[in-house]
Amino acid sequence: MNAIEPTRPPLQSVPQRAVPRTQRQQRRHPNRGTLVETTAKLTVNIVLSSAAISALAQLLPYHMSQQAKLSDIQEEVKRTEKRVNRLSDNFRRYFDPQQAKSVMQEQSHRVDPSQRQVVLMDSSTTEEEELKMAN
Repeated sequence: MNAIEPTRPPLQSVPQRAVPRTQRQQRRHPNRGTLVETTAKLTVNIVLSSAAISALAQLLPYHMSQQAKLSDIQEEVKRTEKRVNRLSDNFRRYFDPQQAKSVMQEQSHRVDPSQRQVVLMDSSTTEEEELKMAN
């Protein structure tokens, strides 16, 4: 039990192996791949965003001119609809058999002989002036 233990030789330092250069760089920058990928994505997104913004800036004046043209056309359509409605009403009236007699009188300025002509006079006129007008 009390045996003598053999002595150990003194520990010698193990010569370090030469680590390849790429492994040393990876140890210094372990997230370099992620950094490059993120930078590339960010650059592409910035380029695409700037292209989209410039395209919108060029389309804005065109859009405004188209809106102005559209409003002009809508106003013209409203005026035309009013005119069409008026002409349609006149057309229906002119071709209505019940109103044919009144339309003919309007168009020819003749009066039906069975109708009495009404002359409006001012109440301030005297009888003498009425006689002069009658003659």
